[in-house]
Amino acid sequence: MTGSLTQVPGLKIGHYTDLKAATGCTVVLCEGGAVPGVHVSGASPGGREIELLRPGYSVNLVHGILLSGGSAYGLDAAGGVMRYLEEVGAGFDTVAGVVPIVPSAIIFDLSIGEAHVRPTADNAYQACCAATVSEDGEGCIGAGTGATVGKCLGMEYATKGGLGMASSDLGNGVTVAALIVVNAWGDVLDPSCGQAIAGPRDLASGGFLRTVDLLKQSRVRRPFSSSNTVIGVVATNVRLRKDQTHRLAQMAYTGLARTIDPCGSMYDGDTLFVLSSGDRRCDMNALGVRAVEAVTEAVQRAVFQAVSVAGVPAVRDLKES
Repeated sequence: MTGSLTQVPGLKIGHYTDLKAATGCTVVLCEGGAVPGVHVSGASPGGREIELLRPGYSVNLVHGILLSGGSAYGLDAAGGVMRYLEEVGAGFDTVAGVVPIVPSAIIFDLSIGEAHVRPTADNAYQACCAATVSEDGEGCIGAGTGATVGKCLGMEYATKGGLGMASSDLGNGVTVAALIVVNAWGDVLDPSCGQAIAGPRDLASGGFLRTVDLLKQSRVRRPFSSSNTVIGVVATNVRLRKDQTHRLAQMAYTGLARTIDPCGSMYDGDTLFVLSSGDRRCDMNALGVRAVEAVTEAVQRAVFQAVSVAGVPAVRDLKES
């Protein structure tokens, strides 16, 4: 399973990448509006306009999603997305002009690269200007630039994370896709066999230690840093109500649980957005199963497509050494 989130009609993706500072941001634009949903499973999330996405709240369309590095500082970048959308006339009509709705989520990537450099509103504006309907970049790009995994023993044992995408064709023109930024405290697993494909590195064997085993043995480093969080977007061209997008976000989270261990910990801020943009119809159970598959594949691709950055080695480089 491969593919881009932009295989869902009506979406564009753009990135701002700073490899030197090891940070960046990713925008998903839906200028015509998309029905949103969200599921927050980690205990340390950082976000903006999150509550507005839940069922029962008045706003039923969003016009973009921002995923950013920079920890809480990165939330300021959403202003650049709003500026771009205002310029193209995308947003809710009001007596004062359009007001775009741009939910946002961030990762903590300040532990590598240059901690004082964070994505800005201008950087996010650049990402919007560069956004296309054919963007398919993965790995250390955009919000995945400074992502890392397996940090329970400290950054010196960590492995490079990144951004991954995958899509699934359900037939009859129905598509569901996922874009995931993997910056987990724990390990990334191959769900087909349960083996770790990225995590805290075992410097003696060249393989990976298991975070859950280290946790049980009280061998993890204290105090814990908050340098974690998996964030992403699941999108579909199936017409969904807001309560259904909320449910799809909860279902899609299973993909994170299958591939990241431990998942949704006290040290992660895992957040999944959902966008419904289209008029297709599909059974919710079938859609949920395929969404889980897309998330599962996107998580694995995030680490396999990553390259070594700021001294943190990537899986591909460990295999070659």
